[in-house]
Order: sequence, then C-alpha cells, then structure tokens
Amino acid sequence: MSSIPAATGTRAHTPDLDWSQVRETVLMLELAAGQVDAAMRDSNTSVEVLTDTFTSLADTLQLIEAAVATLPDTVGNGLVKSEIQGNTRLIAEKVHHAIIAFQFYDKLVQRLDHVCQSLGGLSAIVGDKGKLYNPQSWVALQEQIRSKYTMTEERAMFDAVMHGKTVEEALAEYMDVRMKEVEESGGEIELF
Repeated sequence: MSSIPAATGTRAHTPDLDWSQVRETVLMLELAAGQVDAAMRDSNTSVEVLTDTFTSLADTLQLIEAAVATLPDTVGNGLVKSEIQGNTRLIAEKVHHAIIAFQFYDKLVQRLDHVCQSLGGLSAIVGDKGKLYNPQSWVALQEQIRSKYTMTEERAMFDAVMHGKTVEEALAEYMDVRMKEVEESGGEIELF
C-alpha cells in the first residue's frame, strides 16, 4: 500500500513537486487532535484536585453535622445549633452542585476523547492512498467511531448524520430531545 510519508511540517509556504494537500490535511487533523488532547491533560490535573477537595469537603460536612447533632438543644445552644445546621445544609447543597458539574466535565472529556480518536482514524485513512479511495475503509472507520460512543446522544447524532442530516440538524434534534427531558423532569437534569 502506498502511504503518504509522515508529516514533517507544512510545505504550503514553499510548495514543490512533492507538495501534497493530503499531507497538509493530515498535519492539520493531527494538530487538532493534539490540541484537544493537550487541553484535556492540562485540565484533568486541576479537576482531580477539585474533585478531591470537594469530596473531602463533603466528608467534613458530614462530620460537622454529626458533631452538631450531639449538642444539646438548650436555650443558648438552640439558635447557634440551628444556624450551624442551616449553613451546613447550604454548603452541602453547593458541594452537591459542584460534584454534578464535575460529572458534566467527565462527560465532556469522554466526548473530546472520542473526537481525538476519530481524528486519528481519519488521519490514518486520508494519509493512506490505499485506504483513501476504498469505501470499505471508510465504512470500517465509521463503524469503529460509532462503536466507541458510550453515550446515547453521541450515537443518535452520529446515526442522524450518517443517514443524511446535516450536523446542524442533528444537533438541533439533540437539543430538542434534551430540552423535552428537562421540561418533563420539572427542570431537573438527569445525568447518568
């Protein structure tokens, strides 16, 4: 099989007889995947620290709640105890919302990882002349991409586009379904 040599940087500014728009395309696809991967790696460290912090906060709040519950309900303690319990519940609610945000982040990272894998597969096909013009190679890539999707909405969007809808139409359908789910749940968003 004839493959386009590994990208050695752009030659678009100084094209020669060996210049190839396919090589430039592969280079840009690999760059896009690399940038997404770098962004995910950079943010994962921060999110891990935040996740550990909020988990520790939730544990500490439970200890505070348990300690406050042991205080007697005397005239002097009752008001302070009630205020501590109210503030503890408020903080616990905020911690819960932060944990939900981390779950959304996890979902985002999964999607971005799928994008990176898809771009890598696409680069491999575009960079290989034997695969580039072979419909079976494209079918295999599409099946591989779809098989990696773990979320229903990813598969639905993929299927819609593969069956002729534009990405904008598929996204609009996804948003309509999602908004109906939110409305039916009374504004609550079900995560997992």
